[in-house]
Amino acid sequence: MIAVVEAWRAGLFRRAHWMPNIVAGVIVGVVALPLAMAFAIASGVKPEQGLYTAIIAGVAVSLFGGSRVQVAGPTGAFIVILAGVVAQFGVSGLLLATLMAGVMLVVMGLARLGAVIRFIPDPVIVGFTAGIAVIIWIGQWQYFFGLPAPGEGPFYLKTWQLLQSFGQLHPATALLALGSLALAVAGPRIPGLSRVPGPLLAMIAATAVVTVFDLRGVATIESTFGEIPRALPKLELPDMGFDRMLLLLPSAFTIAMLGAIESLLSAVVADGMAGTKHDSNQELIGQGVANIISPLFGGIAATGAIARTATNIRNGGTMPLAGVVHAITLLLILLVLAPYAGKVPLCALAAILFVVAWNMSEARRFLRLVRKAPRADVAILLITFALTILTDLVVAVNIGVILAMFQFMRRMSASVEVVEHGQASLAQELAEAGLEALPEDVAVYAIEGPFFFGSVDSLERALSWTREPPRYVVLRLERVPFMDATGLKRLESTLDNLRRRGIAVLPSGANLGVLRKLMRVGIVRRDDPASYFKDLSAALQYIESQRAGS
Repeated sequence: MIAVVEAWRAGLFRRAHWMPNIVAGVIVGVVALPLAMAFAIASGVKPEQGLYTAIIAGVAVSLFGGSRVQVAGPTGAFIVILAGVVAQFGVSGLLLATLMAGVMLVVMGLARLGAVIRFIPDPVIVGFTAGIAVIIWIGQWQYFFGLPAPGEGPFYLKTWQLLQSFGQLHPATALLALGSLALAVAGPRIPGLSRVPGPLLAMIAATAVVTVFDLRGVATIESTFGEIPRALPKLELPDMGFDRMLLLLPSAFTIAMLGAIESLLSAVVADGMAGTKHDSNQELIGQGVANIISPLFGGIAATGAIARTATNIRNGGTMPLAGVVHAITLLLILLVLAPYAGKVPLCALAAILFVVAWNMSEARRFLRLVRKAPRADVAILLITFALTILTDLVVAVNIGVILAMFQFMRRMSASVEVVEHGQASLAQELAEAGLEALPEDVAVYAIEGPFFFGSVDSLERALSWTREPPRYVVLRLERVPFMDATGLKRLESTLDNLRRRGIAVLPSGANLGVLRKLMRVGIVRRDDPASYFKDLSAALQYIESQRAGS
């Protein structure tokens, strides 16, 4: 309960702070109502399951998370994954996969992997987020226009089927959806309605129109899914057969990774808005607890929601109390207003998801990256985006990250240099060694940068002389921050080859970490003082002593 303790230490539990957080929590709860139901329906489950998720996750993340202003619940990013799991394994499979993902998130937090998650490159995140937005947008055409449901098959096939069925759109549904979309986008700009969230305004207006005019053929929550129960479900464990868990393992891992990424991104945004500092590992634990408890009561996967967190901060939320009040608000709505929620038309929720998809796509950021980012990053962005749409999120993220890693290694290897130092650059070291000039049979090279498997060829290229090779080579390691196993192995073989040719190699100046590795593989030996020197001056003095001895 780090966030709660932090809020206590900051003096935010004084009565003066209660009312602003209660008000913020109520507002966020109202905003979350249509979103929770819309995300649940789009994920292939009943609308009330979205409410259960928002209630349970809202409390769990507020109490056990690492950010004191984070608000959690179902989000649009999960829709594609959850709908796929439901289609393949049913709702019971989704509940088990969510629970497994929760356990993974707790383990990741305890293993202190919170900082590692943030290293996923920006082009990969923007690419798969924009891809998810496109899938959500097209996936809602059926409800927005009142089209027949597409058949089974890959996403591009369903898209083609929907395009072919546009001649069968339901006029009343499409008109109501367009009106809802207009209210969701521009409603708060209407005088006197600036304080009413656009999604809520769209949902209420559309429900009123359907109720008053009794529009035939317009699908509602009640006509499609039945009445919303006015209570939380009872505790129920999902089927946990070993074979079933094994099949669900990839889906659970994807849910956990996406939940970790989105929750930490949301926490970073919250820090920038509220001037706070979140604990990334505790945030993963809080998200894990939420995803373990949520499916036990029929809820689906949850994570930190950027839009709801931002709404919380803008309306005065400063501590976990706001997140708890948001959950209580949803619970009261569920218990009191559930019968009215059944009258909400699905086309209004589709309009709300259109807005969510647009905000998720970050179109301006996407286009800015395409125009201004390096070509390799643009390629990674577009490949991740295309794979998210054409295959699935797991493949897209994995390939995107692998490509980004290869690109990073290429850039790192290009930044590593093996530089030959001449007379002019060694004036100080020569003076310290008591020399006026660098002897003709001595060459001094410096490795500048991390010496790892992607950069080992640079050393061999530098030491492949076209002229008469020197008798002594001093290898300066002052600017080598680390070496990996491949770098050590290649360095060892290069030194052995040079020594077999009668060239004495004198390593010098390594930092403590690199020196220990050199000693571990036997390049530097305690019984041979000539195998390593603390600096270049010491190496040059050793060379002169060898000359004098001979």
